Amino acid sequence: MPPARKRPRAYDPAKTRKAVLAQFATVREGVTGLGAERLALPTRLGEWTVRDLAAHLSLAVESVSRALDRPAPAKAECGPLDYGAATAPFADAIAEGSHALAEATADLGALYAETEHRITERLAAAPHDRIIDTRAGAMSLADYLVTRTVELVVHTDDLNAAVPGLDLPLDRHALATCVRLLADTLAARAPGGSTEVRIPPYAVVQCVEGPRHTRGTPPNVVETDPLTWVRLATGRLEWATALDEAKVSASGERADLSALLPLLT
Repeated sequence: MPPARKRPRAYDPAKTRKAVLAQFATVREGVTGLGAERLALPTRLGEWTVRDLAAHLSLAVESVSRALDRPAPAKAECGPLDYGAATAPFADAIAEGSHALAEATADLGALYAETEHRITERLAAAPHDRIIDTRAGAMSLADYLVTRTVELVVHTDDLNAAVPGLDLPLDRHALATCVRLLADTLAARAPGGSTEVRIPPYAVVQCVEGPRHTRGTPPNVVETDPLTWVRLATGRLEWATALDEAKVSASGERADLSALLPLLT
């Protein structure tokens, strides 16, 4: 018999909402304090400047409000695990929209204030199970907000990497949700039970085809910290570099994840 299909991970919708709002408020405070010189700094995202990245983050959050302003689809078609692959074809359009908004916006502080006001207002009136239309397809509001934690955590880390001394903190629940979604994405794309990936204290998943262990220590184990995992999963850090710098440990013949990463770019 084929192995039973795993039930998708459940996320607490109230905590996810709170985490999205909290992390965006943190980014808003940090971005509002940046002057023109630091907004013009390069980032690790190719030609993107800090201003471009800040504009993109506002769009990532504003997408929630815009979706809630549109009519609700009849039913959900996808969930958080579908999001990364489904949105990849829109990468160029997303980049163009972010650059255009950055160029057209003189006051990023005002943009962030309006974005924060709109999402706070829209979420207050929307139930968790409200179906919304997204680039990936129709999904529940609760599921879409899970994907927003990835945008916020990944790009907060990008901002910190680009701006010396910025050091914006990460909301604990936002980081946990982001780590879990990326770990589950790996397990979904490389199903199996031969390799255990541990990202303490937030996630443990099994993946990769091969002999499945049933007790004791698995023969193939990968372990790393939450931010290193986020960077590996999104192409900010190379697998070989992480190994060389002892940011990840990998034991066993099926513990090499280099061919499976990054999951998102």
